[in-house]
Amino acid sequence: MIRRLVLLLVLPLLASCGDLPNPFIGNPGATARRLAQPMAPILAVAPPNNALLSDAAARELAELLATALQRLDVPAIVKQPARSDWRVEILATGNGRLVAPSFSIQDPVGGEVSVVEGAVVSPEAWSAGRQADLNAAAQDAAPRIAAALSSIKVTRERADPNNLYNRPAKVWLVDVMGAPGDGNASLTQQMRARLAAYGPIVQSSARGADFVLRGEVVVAPGTSRQERVEIQWILLTLDGDERARIVQLNEIPAGMLDRNWGDIAAVVAAEAAGGVHEALQRQSGREVGGPIQPR
Repeated sequence: MIRRLVLLLVLPLLASCGDLPNPFIGNPGATARRLAQPMAPILAVAPPNNALLSDAAARELAELLATALQRLDVPAIVKQPARSDWRVEILATGNGRLVAPSFSIQDPVGGEVSVVEGAVVSPEAWSAGRQADLNAAAQDAAPRIAAALSSIKVTRERADPNNLYNRPAKVWLVDVMGAPGDGNASLTQQMRARLAAYGPIVQSSARGADFVLRGEVVVAPGTSRQERVEIQWILLTLDGDERARIVQLNEIPAGMLDRNWGDIAAVVAAEAAGGVHEALQRQSGREVGGPIQPR
């Protein structure tokens, strides 16, 4: 009986397996489609001193801007920047008829990397510091700042030869655990070969690794002489932060995997390796889409 979890698994037949079911072919695991993205650094938004605003209005503008950026998934916080923080400096200039706010994006050493120009407003509206006017300025600037940060991030990553964007990921494949028969050894061996075919460097130790890949198998009694087999491939950083989980689930005839996994191990690894590869692509900042093919 086919079971659904986060993906649909089908049971076609393998020519080399006679009439044995092959429960893990056809999908690498839909969980790989919604993976955590790499963390961004903190963006400090300090209340401005040179924005033609009162202290209270300057503080409110900083808070409104930080909130608007947070809604766009930018980790902005109202604070004086620390050494490691990127920062946005809010400025404003006026000529008596109009006030032009601007937002200087600076790196952790205070170097200006980009400037976002805000929408001009009247001097009266700006100096009054009304919440509605300040919020309009924050809402106008936030998406432009977020787009500039994204562009800066991509440019810097692509210029760094040591960045994952420019080199293969190094993956420590931990021996698979929990499988009956020769499953642990077979799945480990097959995943090592199948994942390496996509380009990552698959290694047997943690030394120099970017990620850890763990394979866990659980076999439980099913219905009508069946067993429920669940295989999870968990991609983590070296400090244990989970970045992806590829799940393969099905029911098979009881005892089918008690000895030799054979072609089933090859199919399991081939399908899951595509999902792991997609996760690594996302973590490396590369585009993901279209058919997944090993090299």
